[in-house]
Amino acid sequence: MERIGLLAGVGTLPVEFLQAAQAQGYEVVCIAVIPGVDPRLKELANVYYDINVAKLNRIIRTLTEEHVREVTMLGKVTKEWLFKGLHLPDMRALKLLNRLRNRKDDTIMLAIVDELAKDGISVLDQTKYLKPLMPGPQVFTKKKPTEDQMKDVAYGFCTAKMLGGMDIGQTVVVKNQAVMALEAIEGTDACIRRGGELGRGGAVVVKTAKPKQDTRFDVPAVGLQTLHSMIESGCSVLAIEAYRTLFAEKDAVIQEADRKGIVILSVEQGQL
Repeated sequence: MERIGLLAGVGTLPVEFLQAAQAQGYEVVCIAVIPGVDPRLKELANVYYDINVAKLNRIIRTLTEEHVREVTMLGKVTKEWLFKGLHLPDMRALKLLNRLRNRKDDTIMLAIVDELAKDGISVLDQTKYLKPLMPGPQVFTKKKPTEDQMKDVAYGFCTAKMLGGMDIGQTVVVKNQAVMALEAIEGTDACIRRGGELGRGGAVVVKTAKPKQDTRFDVPAVGLQTLHSMIESGCSVLAIEAYRTLFAEKDAVIQEADRKGIVILSVEQGQL
């Protein structure tokens, strides 16, 4: 049976991928690269390892020994975690870091893609088995956005695209067409909590793909944790880019959003 590798971070998307790949007849070799991955991965994967993200040579050697020639990278591994993990990097990781022209997300990820390719391992499109999780334009919740909220969505969408174009982040928090927070090294959830608190209720969260999004890594995604961060900080609206954002745990997210009176919608740039 053909094998696919999964380099897994935090969240439910690695589980979604694993189940979808297995349903199509693949064995999945899963390597958890940071602590805190979904415990179901260990139960469901055909083969499972815990290998710190800093141990690049061990990760690649393990994939090779397991006869993996294609791999996907899914789940949250923010640069904050990446830097925490690099207190004891192996020699291969050190050499990779020393070759980087900067520490931007795409620069790091493309370097990892190239390093995997040296051992004959190609990186799959993250969305290959997850297209059903990328909805078109619609309002998901019972509550609809107001006209003022849609103005914030439009403003936030444009701002998020500019942020992504600089390879800094994909999420912005807006209120009254003023930016409350921009996502950087801290990741989406910390950005939402900071922006929501600064907005003091009623802020709008917008998440988009980068203008030149490489679908092999860092495809934007939202799920229950996104919603919980919004509830914790008093945000009122979540807008995602249609067809280009992975919406994990959708039914549970919508159900809870309806209970809390939060609006969730997906939009395209042309409709704003």
